[in-house]
Amino acid sequence: MKALTYHGSHDVRVEEVPDPSLVQNDDIILRVTATAICGSDLHLYRGKIPALKDGDILGHEFMGIVEEVGSGVTELSVGDRVVIPFVIACGKCFHCLLDEYSACETTNTGKGAALNQKGIKPPAALFGYTHLYGGVPGGQAEFVRVPKANVGPLRIPDALSDEQVLFLSDILPTGYQAVLNAGIGKGSSLAIFGAGPVGLMSAACARMLGAEQIFMVDELQYRLDFAVQAYGVIPINMKDVDDPAELIMQQTNGRGVDATVDAVGFEAKGSTTETILTNLKIEGSSGAALRQCIAATRRCGTVSVPGVYAGFIHAFMFGDAFDKGLTFKMGQTHAQALMPELLEHVGNGLIKPEIIISHRMSLADAAKGYATFDKAEDDCRKVVLTP
Repeated sequence: MKALTYHGSHDVRVEEVPDPSLVQNDDIILRVTATAICGSDLHLYRGKIPALKDGDILGHEFMGIVEEVGSGVTELSVGDRVVIPFVIACGKCFHCLLDEYSACETTNTGKGAALNQKGIKPPAALFGYTHLYGGVPGGQAEFVRVPKANVGPLRIPDALSDEQVLFLSDILPTGYQAVLNAGIGKGSSLAIFGAGPVGLMSAACARMLGAEQIFMVDELQYRLDFAVQAYGVIPINMKDVDDPAELIMQQTNGRGVDATVDAVGFEAKGSTTETILTNLKIEGSSGAALRQCIAATRRCGTVSVPGVYAGFIHAFMFGDAFDKGLTFKMGQTHAQALMPELLEHVGNGLIKPEIIISHRMSLADAAKGYATFDKAEDDCRKVVLTP
């Protein structure tokens, strides 16, 4: 089969690789009908995440048709059309029973990214996201093995197209969990840092939940223009505004917003000092977006972090967070818990995630899709690939 494989920083290739086969009795083999390039895939593409090996198959947003089922699969049948959550969870461990699927204790053979582990079990395995998270082959391929197929894969009604439901695999539940963690409801105010796919899904979900005022901060004007048109945000271009948090404070009578969403993560552009420290491996992440979130959030508000972070962060401003009484909520998405509800919202037309798609390509052109997305060329917001 053909699949998109990693060969080093900015070097991904569509190659012939062996077809997947059933390993455990609760596996399925999926024929992929649509897959997407996620913003977090760019961290891999840029060589920023360790434990990737040459030939690893990338991709964690995908859906398709069940081609083969293991003897222990009870929830699916050959021919079912399903979306696959990016998190692989057993459904039976301590965390899964609490619907904390991204903390599943049994699926990850890697060690996770935490530095000070003290023997804690790693989080759940993820499709196509390094050997820290299990080294499980991803879905930017013609076929993929899906472990733990009784937990997570979601049947899709024929009335809904692939594009309408594909993002249930990751960015839609990630954006939804971000605003749920932020406590967003009717009349809420919110600032979203980052107008990439997760930031846009956060805006869409915030509107669905009744947010009244949404600021969106990014450095790409075309993304901000789209967010204004689609979700009615108040745009702030970081190229024009040196301190977005200060502007947000001015426009909220000096109080700040109820909550902020950091949809940027560790690759936020920070100071020269941060760049040097990161290059020297003295710290693992830029704290620029987090500092802005802390500054823009009102006293007793919430900072929600769906953006990826790792290691130490310079100038976290913890004292400011304490002084303001802020709550922080963060982490990988418990996708399985959110997908059924979101499918209903998509089916009822309350949310239309497919409108963010800007580029449609064949799997054979996946390397071009990565380069276009990475360089923000051709007003690229989201790339969908079809095998």
